[in-house]
Amino acid sequence: MSAQQQRPAGRLYGVGLGPGDPSLMTLRAVEVIAAADVVAYHSARHGRSIARSIAERHIRPDHIEEALVYPVTTETTDHPGGYRGALEEFYEQAAARLAAHLDAGRTVAVLAEGDPLFYGSYQHMHQRLADRYETEVVPGVTSVSAAAARLGKPLVEADEVLTILPGTLPQEELTARLAATDAAVVMKLGRTYPAVRQALETSGRLPEAHYVERATMAGERTAPLAEVSPDSVPYFSVAVVPSRIATPPPAPAHGEVVVVGTGPAGPLWLTPESRGALARATDLVGYTTYLDRVPVRPGQARHASDNKVESERAELALDLARRGRRVAVVSGGDPGVFAMATAVLEVAAQDTYRDVPVRVLPGVTAANAAAARAGAPLGHDYAVISLSDRLKPWDVIAERLRAAACADLALALYNPGSRSRTWQVGKARDLLLDHRAPDTPVVLARDVGGPQESVRTVRLADLDPSEVDMRTILLIGSSQTRSVRRGPDPAGRPTVWTPRRYPEK
Repeated sequence: MSAQQQRPAGRLYGVGLGPGDPSLMTLRAVEVIAAADVVAYHSARHGRSIARSIAERHIRPDHIEEALVYPVTTETTDHPGGYRGALEEFYEQAAARLAAHLDAGRTVAVLAEGDPLFYGSYQHMHQRLADRYETEVVPGVTSVSAAAARLGKPLVEADEVLTILPGTLPQEELTARLAATDAAVVMKLGRTYPAVRQALETSGRLPEAHYVERATMAGERTAPLAEVSPDSVPYFSVAVVPSRIATPPPAPAHGEVVVVGTGPAGPLWLTPESRGALARATDLVGYTTYLDRVPVRPGQARHASDNKVESERAELALDLARRGRRVAVVSGGDPGVFAMATAVLEVAAQDTYRDVPVRVLPGVTAANAAAARAGAPLGHDYAVISLSDRLKPWDVIAERLRAAACADLALALYNPGSRSRTWQVGKARDLLLDHRAPDTPVVLARDVGGPQESVRTVRLADLDPSEVDMRTILLIGSSQTRSVRRGPDPAGRPTVWTPRRYPEK
């Protein structure tokens, strides 16, 4: 037969069958199976296929059936390429079997539980064949949607974020992602269940979590996840942490205050632990500018105040916690660096509040953020000093500047200037010039991470106090700090770093 007379290649279908109940198959899935010449499905070595059982009523005696039997079901194998190598070899062989049918002009329907491209085995066939043959993917109802439906609880509402996680992730990674998200579904439980449960408990999400086993299938079971024994959890089960709007978390047994560091600016600088604490709080307390960085959540009270009332803000937070509220005190940067942690702990030390739990969650500091933008100017020993004389006299500041300069430490100078403090930067510059060379690199970093970010490097002798305000942090190099222009920097800035090795005298 000539090439012109060859039968055209067949068509490949990835057919989503839904979560298990045959009545949840789509009309399109039924149509495709009916029209297919070949029906393929994956199975374990025992030969039983859940996908085939779902579609069984639509499989005819004249269908050609291709059972794609996995060579391994756990990560134990003597294959020279290990577990991954055994699977890769299997996928290649399975794709070759299907390609033979397609080359013969047959239509091939690959059955897949749930949705074909959602943690499905079909995707491995799709990756190997879709670029060679005409292909259609028929979507199916996922186990995620089925689990939410069987629980009767919305997964997400409004601006909430849903995170879908495989239980096979490391426990610490699961904990971080569960802490940071609004709603979550953890799949692939089975042997991973103990680690998943511990991650839910560590992240504080266990009271909200639900367990769904074999949703829409025979043997379906739902329960609060905290009540489920690890001895009874199959692979086809999921953990669901639903919408907090629809189902608010249980009220805390006792109030607490969590001082949360939000980093220098914006959500990119927020740690997962801090994000989770902000989401779980019943009340947010903080300076208005910092509170504005935190998304508004239904049912969450916000208590904004001016920047100069730290003690009053701390007292409010502790009073709310005494009344059983879960309070997050919002602090910029790291709360322990010239920020709210000290203010809260000072008030919490009073007898009235000694029984109120207080936790401090770290954040990215302004100094570290600015240093990263410039390179690594704080790569060796350095000192952090506030130039504000509102809470300590200038004589103390000057003495500490001299001590740090004499010790040849790099410096991170916080609170260098404001509308009412205009002379401190000049005084600090002149004092440091008594100990540092005029060409010592100085990084002026303003609004790092924010929309008006500006990072420049100048010589110490050229530091102009008029270019410094309260939103600026100054990083001043030691005698060893280097400033070098290297390569095409998009911002045209030099790279500044302080070597880790200090020269021997």
